[in-house]
Amino acid sequence: VLCVCALLGLPLARAEPIRYSVAEEAESGSLVGELAEDAGLTPAQLSARRARLVSEDGRQHFRFERASGRLVVAGRLDREQLCAQSDTCM
Repeated sequence: VLCVCALLGLPLARAEPIRYSVAEEAESGSLVGELAEDAGLTPAQLSARRARLVSEDGRQHFRFERASGRLVVAGRLDREQLCAQSDTCM
């Protein structure tokens, strides 16, 4: 299982990260979470705050749908490719 951590600069909405788990072989377009709802905002408010996803490796494994406020899988996730032989994969 892969974990996603959406760290947003939302000083008025939440002070802690929002965490999601994703099945390893999730298909492209699979719902990860209702990001706007979980942050306590409307999709328009989240978009106005210029919410974006940032990854350490620069690859975009997930996509933020601004109109709906949803976070979805951008492409098929492969644990072996992402985490090699690590016991935990985050």
